[in-house]
Amino acid sequence: MEKTELIEKINSILAEEFEIDKTIIQPEKPLMETLELDSLDLVDMVVVVENNFGYKMKSDDFAGLVTFADFYDFISSKTGG
Repeated sequence: MEKTELIEKINSILAEEFEIDKTIIQPEKPLMETLELDSLDLVDMVVVVENNFGYKMKSDDFAGLVTFADFYDFISSKTGG
């Protein structure tokens, strides 16, 4: 899957899962604040990633994920994209 396709898939999944307008998801925006994630939502994020991309995230994985661009790069690196 090309990176642009991967980004589109990620944006669609996040918008649906966290019930937000997909247009507010921008690469430079902060991931946690934009999605309004709390600790329970992080569990949902782990499940979303595992179910859609086959990678089980660990709590340490979130440490470097500040923006959506960071998240795209992370998923791409874990899925071979």
